Amino acid sequence: MADGETRRIACDIMSEPHIAGRRISVRQVYALVEEAGMSAETVGDRYDLDVADVYHALAYYHDHPREMRNIETEREAAAEAFRDSIDRPAGIDPDAA
Repeated sequence: MADGETRRIACDIMSEPHIAGRRISVRQVYALVEEAGMSAETVGDRYDLDVADVYHALAYYHDHPREMRNIETEREAAAEAFRDSIDRPAGIDPDAA
């Protein structure tokens, strides 16, 4: 478990809200608990977090639905752009055949 300090959600060095002092994002916590069905205690143990940190991240996710949707949209667009860059290396015109 964490060292007992109270963590808060931060929006600083990472490009999306995360547990302060950690690299695990609010969206990752949400996905693990609410989409993958892990218990908050399991997530806490696996990532060395207090269970309160896990619940705080879940509360943040649900308190900021527009922000979370915007981040998800940005991530999907970035993933699509990356996939396109792999499928079509720079300098190659797919229509020039």
